Amino acid sequence: MERKRPTESEYFATLSAEMGIVDLGGGVMGRQLKSGKGATPRLSSVVMVYYKGMLTNGKVFDDNTRQSYPDAMRLKDLIVGWHIALQKMKVGDKWIIYIPSKFGYGSRAMKGIPKNSTLIFEIELCGIA
Repeated sequence: MERKRPTESEYFATLSAEMGIVDLGGGVMGRQLKSGKGATPRLSSVVMVYYKGMLTNGKVFDDNTRQSYPDAMRLKDLIVGWHIALQKMKVGDKWIIYIPSKFGYGSRAMKGIPKNSTLIFEIELCGIA
């Protein structure tokens, strides 16, 4: 018999009970892996990050961690889940963030990401411009 996949609300309810998980706002959850001491970005900042994006089933849909330099991106141009999480990170921090579909791509499917997907990102904030 196939095991039923939890709904997004069930997934986040289970996740919120885990040690080290914090609500970053709006239901975006995070777990700090490494603590930095640098500045915190604003929405208008350009952030330099290494990241790996995964679905709840573990499938990786994007990963820049094997390249020799972090990607630089305007924070305001990214998904809302990144807005929420990165504005709470300091340069040098590395977190795993869990983003409900409404703060990811919602009802839009993207390459490798089905519509209404919960997104998981491991993000290291390397710099701010």
